[in-house]
Amino acid sequence: MRLAGLAALILGLCARAALGFEVEEQVLYQAPEERVVLRVISTADRAAFEPILLGFQAEHPGITVDYTITSTSELMRAIADEGAQFDLAISSAMDLQTKLANDGFAMTYTDAETEGLPGWATWRDQIFAFTQEPAVLVVSEADFPPGTPVPRNRDELISLLRDNADRFMGRVGTYDVRRSGFGYLMATQDSRNSEAFWRLMEVMGRLDARLYCCSGDMIRDVASGDLALAYNVLGSYARSQQEAVPGFRIVEMEDYLSVMLRTALIPVNAEEPEAARALVDFLLQLRKRPDLVVASGLPSIDAQIPRANAALRPIRFGPGLLVFLDQLRRENFLRSWESSLVQN
Repeated sequence: MRLAGLAALILGLCARAALGFEVEEQVLYQAPEERVVLRVISTADRAAFEPILLGFQAEHPGITVDYTITSTSELMRAIADEGAQFDLAISSAMDLQTKLANDGFAMTYTDAETEGLPGWATWRDQIFAFTQEPAVLVVSEADFPPGTPVPRNRDELISLLRDNADRFMGRVGTYDVRRSGFGYLMATQDSRNSEAFWRLMEVMGRLDARLYCCSGDMIRDVASGDLALAYNVLGSYARSQQEAVPGFRIVEMEDYLSVMLRTALIPVNAEEPEAARALVDFLLQLRKRPDLVVASGLPSIDAQIPRANAALRPIRFGPGLLVFLDQLRRENFLRSWESSLVQN
């Protein structure tokens, strides 16, 4: 039985290698009593998600987890374009997950855990949110020592950057929305929430803003002082790294905070849907596991939080998320973004 499982895993890895999507990291969490291999494709960093996977295995000692980390765009490519075989897809790009479900790539699943979610945290019984994470401004303590005022809204940020060009030239970071599905989601939501977004992009463009694929890279460069600040960083990653990577501060904007829901879906070609459902249920129980929330740094779904903070703008599921994925609409948005931000 053990040898058969190992052979199946090797064959799966060989098949995966023939596919074209880019893999950032692949980790095998071997079960002590392996009965099944659960293949997960995810955009969540290993450091954040490992405590959750180990907690899951503690309750399900027969499930080995083959965990593949990739970008939001590459996850979409793997599932939709290449038909890669995974049992669960976890992503921070709500729009791309919605498109996968809308295009028929997700299984339907209901049970007591999924039905216990707030209505805004699930869609069509196919996409299930298990975290709510704001996008924040991250600033370097070298440039903004404790006690130094920081911009609290986008108008203040625009004024600060515009009036101090020498100070911030080449030292501002944000997502390259052409490469990052999460960055594209945040940018399109910004464009809906405020007219200040395009003014901010133009100011950043004049400062030769540096473009990134990932929040972790921006946090690292802000903490080192290489960047003075980074815009639309994933707040959960920033908070989880504050102790290990000192040198930066987190600023939650007071005009509005876009809140992303990290979601899971079970692809229609999943080979182990029962094990995938077990992990979905475990993820939805995070709100009852403060130990895992602390260990992972991923805040669980809490229906009360949006009511307590008027600045929060939770991104909602629905056809509206698909608007900016229309090819013509996407091309127009990227053209406007490039003309504002990429000015060389």
